[in-house]
Amino acid sequence: MGRGRAKAKQTKVARELKYSSPQIDVDRLRKELAGSGGSEPEKSENGLIDDSWADEDDWRP
Repeated sequence: MGRGRAKAKQTKVARELKYSSPQIDVDRLRKELAGSGGSEPEKSENGLIDDSWADEDDWRP
């Protein structure tokens, strides 16, 4: 018991996602597809790519 409400909510959300027409920011999409976004890795002073996640596992023995 109790599954009925959860299933009804999931069905409602799925139906909304299926039949809704989301607003699309065409200019932002165009920039993203053109690759003009700020997703390029930054280079440090020594010319190497600065990977801020590289030292994440340094604390492990």
